[in-house]
Amino acid sequence: MAIEIQTPSTWQQYRTLLGKDLRREFRTREMLTSMGMYALLVLVVYGAALSQTSHSFDILQMSGGLLWAVIIFTSLLGLNRSFAHEKENGCLDGLLLVPLDRSVIFLAKATSNFLFMIVVELITVPLFAFFFLSTSPADTWPLIITPLLIGTVGIAGIGTLLSTITVNTRGKDVLLAVLFIPLIFPLLYACVSATTVALVGGDVEAIYMNALLLAGGYDVVMLLLSWVLYDFVVSA
Repeated sequence: MAIEIQTPSTWQQYRTLLGKDLRREFRTREMLTSMGMYALLVLVVYGAALSQTSHSFDILQMSGGLLWAVIIFTSLLGLNRSFAHEKENGCLDGLLLVPLDRSVIFLAKATSNFLFMIVVELITVPLFAFFFLSTSPADTWPLIITPLLIGTVGIAGIGTLLSTITVNTRGKDVLLAVLFIPLIFPLLYACVSATTVALVGGDVEAIYMNALLLAGGYDVVMLLLSWVLYDFVVSA
């Protein structure tokens, strides 16, 4: 009598892979701790660099760029470590032996990276505002939530693809940064523009909305491209 083996659905595979990453991280807190400490150290460097500025210097005008610099460099640290356990323990090779859609691996890993980055941003953004925004931001400051979410989605998706490409290379930390920064630049530029308008004030309907449209369109195109290419990248 033949035994019928039921293959888990794509949703079940996604939940299993995502749950694996979340359980491991919440058990060890290795990635969140390292990202959080790195973000705090960057803020300390900001404090030292800006300590000698004159009282007339308004940091609010460049707050969007400074905030996104923290996010980008912190995310690079997390992305470098996102496949560390899979590589060291042979988990990634084991996943490739399982008959599942490779794009599910991408979606689960990108989701976990997104969630970890959001947790770090929930700590970093208030600390940045508390220590460096000496003048009150504009009334439109809650609008920074949208570019933060859109930017984090793009960083997590593109960074997951690039971290998979560089996981088996020498000097993967440097190579990931070399590939990641130029590729993410259009998204970074749009998110910095939208965040600055939200904090400083300005033409919300024109500059802010156009920046969000650019960032959202970039996310859609690059995430679809990453989804299509991931099977080839992870199997190479």
